Amino acid sequence: MGILERWLGEAGGKKDLHLLLFIGGLYSLSIALSNTFVNVYLWKQSGQIVDIAVYNLTVVLFQPLTFVFAGRLAKKVDRIIVLRLGVIFLALFYLSVLLVGTRATDFLWLLGGLLGIGYGFYWLAYNVLTFEITEPETRDFFNGFLGILSSLGGMVGPILSGFIISRLEKFTGYSIVFGLSLLLFSVAVFLSFSLKRRPAHGRYCFLRILQERKNNRNWLLITRAHFFQGIREGTFMFIISITVFIQTDSELALGSYGLLNSAISFVAYFLASRYIKQPMRKKAILIGGILLYAGVLLIAFDITFGKLLIYGAIVATAYPILLVPYISLTYDIIGRAWKAAEMRIEYIVVRELFVHIGRIVSISGFIISVMLFDLKQLLPIYLLIVGAGHTVIYWFVRKIDIIDQD
Repeated sequence: MGILERWLGEAGGKKDLHLLLFIGGLYSLSIALSNTFVNVYLWKQSGQIVDIAVYNLTVVLFQPLTFVFAGRLAKKVDRIIVLRLGVIFLALFYLSVLLVGTRATDFLWLLGGLLGIGYGFYWLAYNVLTFEITEPETRDFFNGFLGILSSLGGMVGPILSGFIISRLEKFTGYSIVFGLSLLLFSVAVFLSFSLKRRPAHGRYCFLRILQERKNNRNWLLITRAHFFQGIREGTFMFIISITVFIQTDSELALGSYGLLNSAISFVAYFLASRYIKQPMRKKAILIGGILLYAGVLLIAFDITFGKLLIYGAIVATAYPILLVPYISLTYDIIGRAWKAAEMRIEYIVVRELFVHIGRIVSISGFIISVMLFDLKQLLPIYLLIVGAGHTVIYWFVRKIDIIDQD
């Protein structure tokens, strides 16, 4: 733990913080192993981009619904139990993928529902625990170090999965990869028993915190920013991996893309967590947003694998620059908001609700557009529209004045 303490500075020396980071690292590795390849797995069975979009739409529909329910549950029982439920549902998702095998496209709603429920429970609990365990002065370190762990998982996971899948016949490699993810989530459940119990009390006031946007300008602005964050993330969460696979017809190439992306992201998260301080947050968010849109401009027309690799390098650099200060700013706004200590769960739920409304709008728009227009003509225009989401974030963030909050 000595190395970890030196990296985290004032955040070091806290057992729960270390455990939360480790669980987050296991989650990231498991997702890196399998998540990208689930879309390819479904694509190889179906060959229809609409099916992939419907699966991802199901995920983002169930996730906010679960968030609202999980928030209520977290107010009645221990947050650690909610975290555990999330990891269990994620494990059930991978178990189900293994059981249905080559009939996965017949169970898109079931698989998407399980994954969405798992994400909902997990991220509600993880975000609330992050808010409780970290302090304003340690949040940039925590978010940056978690990004480093995610990048490490992203470096190891995709290339390992691509190698396994490419070396084995048909869908055997996919079964092994999904089995590894199931194992990692099982370890995460075991580790969660070591976290200190954190029971909550009081009424669940989800609607009241939703209405708080009328009273708190900073809260209004940051929730609007999260909606536009979701606008980009919705379609881009599956379209890039499918495009890389279509261009190369190789899971190993997709794994190599993930390795490059995560290797650069690892360095960028480390630098962002060390050097982006509070006074620099808004400028960093602007720079990150511009870089992300520059990446979209690169691949919108005449897509090649070479351009996709450059795109991967650009977004790997841009996301840490944007997300480290953006997440920290969001938590600081919540921490200074009305009854933050009592209503922190509700604030997290409302924030995620706006992200997922954006994702739902993005994917729904993609499905409708694909059904009405030719995909080759539509895709560049649609990517340019939804790809602006992270750039728009700065329009709202620039107006935030953290000093004025009570």
